[in-house]
Amino acid sequence: MAITVDPVDATLEHGDESAALSVAACLFHGFSDASRLAIVRHLALGEHRVVDLTEHLGLAQSTVSKHLACLRDCGLVDSRPQGRASLFSLTHPEATMRLLSAAEELLGLTGDAVALCPVYGVEAQG
Repeated sequence: MAITVDPVDATLEHGDESAALSVAACLFHGFSDASRLAIVRHLALGEHRVVDLTEHLGLAQSTVSKHLACLRDCGLVDSRPQGRASLFSLTHPEATMRLLSAAEELLGLTGDAVALCPVYGVEAQG
């Protein structure tokens, strides 16, 4: 299900508009936590075990495991067994990195506006 915006009339094509937007919102929810973003960025470097991620990111094992489960449920992360551990990797590393790169570009263009947003900004998250 692709979300394509027609520049002429700004309507969505290829499927039910409401369903497409709902799915897109679910995708972005997968990236909506700073710890999940840190995990995704670290997995862009290659496969890692939970213990590696906890060490590199300074997060608790339970936090890393919880966020990896969310990312796996969203289809963004895969795992494969290695002995008693599992190795985690990005499901679609190139597409994920293009999305993060586009987000960084947009953040650069908006400056502090996102951080200052009264609903989703830094102050609102307390």
